[in-house]
Amino acid sequence: MIDKHLLRTWIELDRGALAHNIRLFRDLLPAGCRLMGVAKSNAYGHGLYDFVPAVEGLGADWLGVDSIVEAVTLRETGIKKPILVLGFTLPARMTEAARDGIRLTISSFESLAALGRSGVEDRIRIHIKIDTGLHRQGFLPAQVSELIAALRRDHPRLEVEGLYTHFAAAKDPGDPAYTRSQIEAFRAAAAAFQGAGYRPLLHACATAGVLLYPEAHFDMVRVGIGLVGLWPSLMMKPAEGRRPDLRPVLSWRTVLSEVKRLPAGAKIGYDLTETLERDSVVGVCPIGYWHGFPRALSRVGEVLVRGRRARVLGNVTMDMITIDLTGIAGTAVEDTVTVIGRDGEEETTAYEQAGRAGQSYYEFLTRLNPLIQKYVLD
Repeated sequence: MIDKHLLRTWIELDRGALAHNIRLFRDLLPAGCRLMGVAKSNAYGHGLYDFVPAVEGLGADWLGVDSIVEAVTLRETGIKKPILVLGFTLPARMTEAARDGIRLTISSFESLAALGRSGVEDRIRIHIKIDTGLHRQGFLPAQVSELIAALRRDHPRLEVEGLYTHFAAAKDPGDPAYTRSQIEAFRAAAAAFQGAGYRPLLHACATAGVLLYPEAHFDMVRVGIGLVGLWPSLMMKPAEGRRPDLRPVLSWRTVLSEVKRLPAGAKIGYDLTETLERDSVVGVCPIGYWHGFPRALSRVGEVLVRGRRARVLGNVTMDMITIDLTGIAGTAVEDTVTVIGRDGEEETTAYEQAGRAGQSYYEFLTRLNPLIQKYVLD
């Protein structure tokens, strides 16, 4: 239960929406295909240490994080499911992965050599990343033969548990050719490993791939933005009421800390960027860009108060925003203000807030301050 009298801002996580999203993706997968819940970068702003226990409890088979720091901390908080570090691991921290049963991504010959020097390669499981066209992490297809030879010659006791890739353009449903070329390149790499006697778990699809490329589900899929109830791209977002029905997990709320009446002509905030055109009721909320409410929402952002929209007045500052309450009856200090989420018949979404700010909604969410208190609501 949230006691808003003790908090100026908080984030709510809807466990029911998360359970619904996990079921939705499970229903799309063939029998035996594992589901990895990707919770990298503070679980897309949802709070790594609040969100992951819920994902584990609702039946995800694996967990994916960006760094060994995230993975080790999850182990310390009692998470038992297999964890794959998707990002780069410093050689000095590879022993922590061996100690805690954490799987590492190996995506270059340099990292493979560092793992060999670490002295733990007989106690660790790795997932090899193949660069099939994103051209970020990964061994190029032309390096696969050399890689297999190096593994067999120099690392015979190293367990190659997984082989994976990542798609560059799967979010665009109108242009599947590039993604299909990546799938074929990955199949060729997988065949080479299998021909050399390896039997790794194959995984290629993130959320967009799961939805659009069932032929690439393989042994496991990695779902991140879809688990939190958002679409990988607005191009994929269907009309309201159509399936699949992703349900946003996160709501962000704050309170009114002051309410005052100001006359027409009054100037608002730093740099006097807004002049009131009418007699107005003005409210203050104790959030700002430190909390993750972007300065780009100055004068254009909207929040919800008593089921009505209230526009941001003047500049967003470090710890406060000013909003226009004119025409919203009965507003008072400590009223709840919704930044993301539903209030009555109105809703403001991460898509909307990020769009007004000229940002990706991935960026908007991951920039939410991790110190904001999270509550998992049933």
